Amino acid sequence: MAKPLSSRRAAPLAGSARVPGDKSISHRALMLGALAVGESVVTGLLEGDDVLRTAACMRALGAEVERQADGSWRLFGRGVGGLMEPADVLDMGNSGTGARLLMGLVATHPFTSFFTGDGSLRSRPMRRVTEPLGRMGARFVSRDGGRLPLAVTGTAQPTPITYELPVASAQVKSAIMLAGLNTAGETTVIEREATRDHTELMLRNFGATVRVEDAEGGGRAITVVGFPELTGRPVVVPADPSSAAFPVVAALLVEGSEIRLPGVGTNPLRTGLYQTLLEMGADIRFDNPRDQAGEPVADLVVRASRLKGVDVPAERAPSMIDEYPILAVAAAFAEGTTRMRGLGELRVKESDRLAAMARGLAACGVAVEEERDALIVHGTGRVPDGDATVTTHFDHRIAMSFLVMGMASARPVAVDDAEAIDTSFPAFVELMNGLGAKISGENP
Repeated sequence: MAKPLSSRRAAPLAGSARVPGDKSISHRALMLGALAVGESVVTGLLEGDDVLRTAACMRALGAEVERQADGSWRLFGRGVGGLMEPADVLDMGNSGTGARLLMGLVATHPFTSFFTGDGSLRSRPMRRVTEPLGRMGARFVSRDGGRLPLAVTGTAQPTPITYELPVASAQVKSAIMLAGLNTAGETTVIEREATRDHTELMLRNFGATVRVEDAEGGGRAITVVGFPELTGRPVVVPADPSSAAFPVVAALLVEGSEIRLPGVGTNPLRTGLYQTLLEMGADIRFDNPRDQAGEPVADLVVRASRLKGVDVPAERAPSMIDEYPILAVAAAFAEGTTRMRGLGELRVKESDRLAAMARGLAACGVAVEEERDALIVHGTGRVPDGDATVTTHFDHRIAMSFLVMGMASARPVAVDDAEAIDTSFPAFVELMNGLGAKISGENP
């Protein structure tokens, strides 16, 4: 059933709140913990539906995965190459990250796995992953266009490859690297644009040999050496910078606000949004910088700010691809035009996010232009009208972005269905209302 929500103009936001654990790191912690020998204890794991699906799949593949009474997660892995054939279909729900990375894991195990997901995930392209994994020896049977439901028959004698990414994608890179763990020799991925490096950092943390070198002709060559002895490790998952983006932008837009968000990941390959907001004039401070399990984190202090429009370079897209919807909301309140380019990847996310954002902003009274791979938002420095109900297309980031918009618009903004928010930010409404938002299920 649909879960409509509406958001009304808020008083100044105040207080401290910890946003959920990083979704990308949570997926990888479960997968590598399932491959490591011995015990791994993961704290701060995101317990959204996407990550819980990955936990269930790792159990189905033979690993011990248990949630402890204190909220930590305990895993006993099976060693590299030790996964078991699952007895049932692996249902990934809405998780494109989980599906693509897990295909890499099973592609070099000699058994057959069946993948499916919800309606949104079944519409998303998987050929970008199956093509390189096929070069390593895996076989795939899928719907037209390489879409789920999909069967993977792994190979007993995988071939190491050197593969240049045609499109910047940490998911494709990671799938190939995970397949390379159970492959003799060295498997290399070449990326011309740097993408998030959580897989490289966590592989090293568990004991794998990963080299990152300059690639001939530009970019980076990332190489993983096969058959490492991965050893169980403690993993502390940082707060997710993509989830933190919503209270951050809300605090910037609601006059008089000041909030603190502790322990947020500040990996430079994930902080393109924060760099852009600072260029727009945002008052964001990064306190107490430190490392957690190889990942940089800091406490964010955010104060309400008057923003100005900027041009966001296309090459920044890989470091903020999930944050463009909430950036577009910030741009709607800024003075001047904000141009966001290099966004073609947004058309194959949980929804066509470019089109969804353009329609939603226009409905709220914002002047916006949608191009093939660009979004141009004409801010006036004045508060937009709001007074709209936005269709989310079961996309969690669309839903959260427009609920933030309603917190600072002249009149309420509603979303037709907020159910998908649980995939990444289960306590979103409670956290935001705890800071001072007015989000409810009542009609605006």
